Amino acid sequence: MSDVDNGRRLRAVDDGLSRRREAIAGLGDALRLLIENATATEAPTEELVRAAERIRHAAAPLGERVRGRFESAAADDLLGGVRLYNPVTGAGSAFAPPLEIRREDGLAIGTCTLGLAFEGPPSYAHGGVSAMLLDQMLGYAVTVSGHPGMTVRLDTGYRRPVPLYTPLRLTAEVAAIEGRRVTATGRIATADEPGEVLVEATGVFVALRAEQAQRLFGQVIGRNRESRAG
Repeated sequence: MSDVDNGRRLRAVDDGLSRRREAIAGLGDALRLLIENATATEAPTEELVRAAERIRHAAAPLGERVRGRFESAAADDLLGGVRLYNPVTGAGSAFAPPLEIRREDGLAIGTCTLGLAFEGPPSYAHGGVSAMLLDQMLGYAVTVSGHPGMTVRLDTGYRRPVPLYTPLRLTAEVAAIEGRRVTATGRIATADEPGEVLVEATGVFVALRAEQAQRLFGQVIGRNRESRAG
């Protein structure tokens, strides 16, 4: 194959991957809208029955070809950090707010707005959702610091309830590094009052040894290599 032909093939692959990722994100947007509307609806009972039938009909073809537990999504890039179905940040996840995170002067900054699908106490977010958001934020801060690891401890303090339908600002940073053990801290506030802490957390992350990584993720890595080679 000539360099020209090889270049065309690579561009076609890149274009196909971009198109698939856009389609996944579009489906994710539609699913999040569906969940939000289904959570908030007070439509007549018969309309709920008809909607359930239409949704099952739409879901059927998506289930005809699915991946298994040890297979990552074809549009993902594990080494590049692209996880389209991450339940916190994934554009394709029906569960994700989604949380958008950026790095600024050593600080991880996240933004999202939670709807009724995340409700715990009336009009406020479920406490477990706050913990999930902060775990993601702390993990991001640890990873971009160059010391990635898995969560081994997460201590969460709830000062005030987190309001729904309110833009939120989340922050996280690394507090200490001791060998394979990294400690990070984070907090949730509203975008309008970033100094008013609603929830705070301290997390401890530990980098995996090679044998631990192989034991936990060996099948995933192996299957992804096989799929790429095929």
